[in-house]
Amino acid sequence: MKNRISGLLMETGTPYNKEKLHGRAYFAELLGTLQETPVSVRDLLRLSRGQLDLFESIQSRLVKELVGDPELAERVERLRSIDGVGPILALTWVLEIGEVKRFASIRQAHSYCGLTSAQHNSAGIDHRSPISKQRNKHLQTMRIEAAKLAPRFNEQLAAVHSRELGRGNRNRATLAVARKMVAYLMAVDKSGRPFQPRTSETGVMVAHGSDRAV
Repeated sequence: MKNRISGLLMETGTPYNKEKLHGRAYFAELLGTLQETPVSVRDLLRLSRGQLDLFESIQSRLVKELVGDPELAERVERLRSIDGVGPILALTWVLEIGEVKRFASIRQAHSYCGLTSAQHNSAGIDHRSPISKQRNKHLQTMRIEAAKLAPRFNEQLAAVHSRELGRGNRNRATLAVARKMVAYLMAVDKSGRPFQPRTSETGVMVAHGSDRAV
């Protein structure tokens, strides 16, 4: 619906603020300036906005019910102790992974999340193929999208991203962050304890949590 709204405005040559477009107040103000725009286009814009509001309302209620589910709440709360992990990402992990102990290793979890690629050697040089298509597609998408944002809220993930980015490939940097996040999620989920990263200065394990999350 957001793409549809943007597309309709572009087709009519209407200038708009991309960052503010989907805010209710700005959208209402923008509609008021479209007096010379065909009525049919204005009606489509209102319809698209109404559908967007309905979807967001349904999504909000669904997430609230899931987060409050007694069988999910405790597990989701533990996962959210990882900086950069919010309710959507935590719920997606819990619902798509199911019983985490079915994965004997992080490598298996990486494979299930579609974060691994085939590797072969030719003339002494290692070559990697694109990431696997044998995966949980929804979980893969969530992991990659979250990995693009998580370094903003998590110092450890930011360091991973910076290191890999220094090697010249932004996609590989994102993939490295996604894999590290899976390792964090696996550790918390299997241990049944909140995230406790090791500080680089002291080597001491400390409790770690934040409301800043994806």
